[in-house]
Amino acid sequence: MVAAPPWNSKAIAVPPIRINEVVLGKRAVSADTALRLGKYFGTTAQFWMNLQTGHELELAKDKAGDSLRKLVPLKKAG
Repeated sequence: MVAAPPWNSKAIAVPPIRINEVVLGKRAVSADTALRLGKYFGTTAQFWMNLQTGHELELAKDKAGDSLRKLVPLKKAG
């Protein structure tokens, strides 16, 4: 069980399931949700999108594992 945030979905005018799924990691933060969270918390939508992107990159890095480490970088010309 995940603790409910100290605010609710009504505060940002979205269905409760959207917040629940984001909190549980079953759904990504969409641009629409990022705009709403930014407005509500006095941040930017970009802040929330950057958090989502960072999370997705970490998941991809973990999933890629050894195959990513084995890649050989392109050599620079010169």
